Amino acid sequence: MKPIFYKIREWLKFKIFRPVLLTTGKWIGNYSLVGDKPVFDNRQFEWTALLEDNWLAIRSEVEALLPYHPSLPNLQDIQQEQKILNQDNNWKTFFLYGFGEKAGRNCEACPVTTSILEKIPGMMTAFFSVLSPYKHIPAHKGIFKGLIRSHLGLIIPGKPGDCVMRIEKERIYWQEGKSVVFDDTYEHEVWNNTDKIRVVLLLDVIRPFDKRLAIINNLILKLIGNSSYVKEAKKNHEAWEKRFHDQRSLV
Repeated sequence: MKPIFYKIREWLKFKIFRPVLLTTGKWIGNYSLVGDKPVFDNRQFEWTALLEDNWLAIRSEVEALLPYHPSLPNLQDIQQEQKILNQDNNWKTFFLYGFGEKAGRNCEACPVTTSILEKIPGMMTAFFSVLSPYKHIPAHKGIFKGLIRSHLGLIIPGKPGDCVMRIEKERIYWQEGKSVVFDDTYEHEVWNNTDKIRVVLLLDVIRPFDKRLAIINNLILKLIGNSSYVKEAKKNHEAWEKRFHDQRSLV
């Protein structure tokens, strides 16, 4: 993307799109069927049990990818605007789904995980989030309440509390095989205070609403999915995915 178009797009994002999404999200969040709070009770989402029951099988698939850890893309390699949040090589990703789009070859490499994800109603995005030792992700927040986020702990090194996420005033200490469900529009930040990598399966699912608001929410999500941001990220990921799997096939 040419610099001038990128600057225009960023101006539109922060001056128009972001305020509109924040305002709309705040309004519809009040009417969500699961409420509007930073951290949710897992019992509100039946699919968390599905993830937890199969966590070892999911972890075995991500462990098979870890020898390729240096080759995995940084978050900002896929989503250029994430450079504001992350500028080093210590936050790696392995996308299976991105805003409803399936990463075909990645999913073929993780068939068990993919089959489980496809049983989750409203699943939009899913990727393995890999943090290097002593990585800190600074405080940030999402901009639209139409989605709800979940982390499934897969590889959580150190003693309890060494790997932690703060959501507003609450601290979440990941556990292997356990899910946490939260609203990423609340301020949150992350630490891996160990000398080993930390891995979670990150999911975004469509927030539950009644029928009328669900229509509005799905329309907004569709518009976001058709935005230049998502299309650019898809293009970046497809290019990386092809290079990665072509090189793996030569080994």
